[in-house]
Amino acid sequence: MSFPNPSHPAAFPGLSRHERGAARPWLIVLIVILVVLFASAASYTSRYNHMVALRENVKQHWAQVDVVIRRRADLIPNLVATVQGFAHHETKVIGEITKARAALGGAQTPGQEITANDALGGAVGRLLVDVENYPNLRSNRNFMALQDELAGTENRIAIERRKYDQAVQAYDTYVSTFPNNFIASASGMRYNQNYFHAVSAAQRKAPMVNFSH
Repeated sequence: MSFPNPSHPAAFPGLSRHERGAARPWLIVLIVILVVLFASAASYTSRYNHMVALRENVKQHWAQVDVVIRRRADLIPNLVATVQGFAHHETKVIGEITKARAALGGAQTPGQEITANDALGGAVGRLLVDVENYPNLRSNRNFMALQDELAGTENRIAIERRKYDQAVQAYDTYVSTFPNNFIASASGMRYNQNYFHAVSAAQRKAPMVNFSH
């Protein structure tokens, strides 16, 4: 894009030299305003697009978290059925597992799913600790295979959870800094409060329970 040279007579045909000289400051102001507006629009577009990319990155990482959470939930019924065959008195913790698994299945948002997963993980952790009181169960091959698969799934959840939290932190940090916070507010970009930090001690200990003795 080129602008007329205000000092050239052809830039303003029909105007005297004095009139052309008077028009020069206003033209400079107009050019400056246009440059500022163009730069602002370009900056807004670039920052907004980056916010969208960060938000989509959060969604992609959450999808991976969801896969491993659902995978663990699919292992629970077989685990519970095996435990019930040996530990008839563990009705309380099994009831907690059933309730938490149902809540996980009905979760509609990441926040609801995280809460239900925390409850399920804590209940499963307590069950695995209680299993220490049943030597016959601890030597059952089916139970051991399920426990190993569950431990592997727990590790994958921990890995995907960490990646997801890092994506959320990157997004929240970007949209909360100046001037991105104004752009985020104007465009409807919201902070993501659904961090998926490690939770209860029972859940953290679950994968470390030793059934070999």
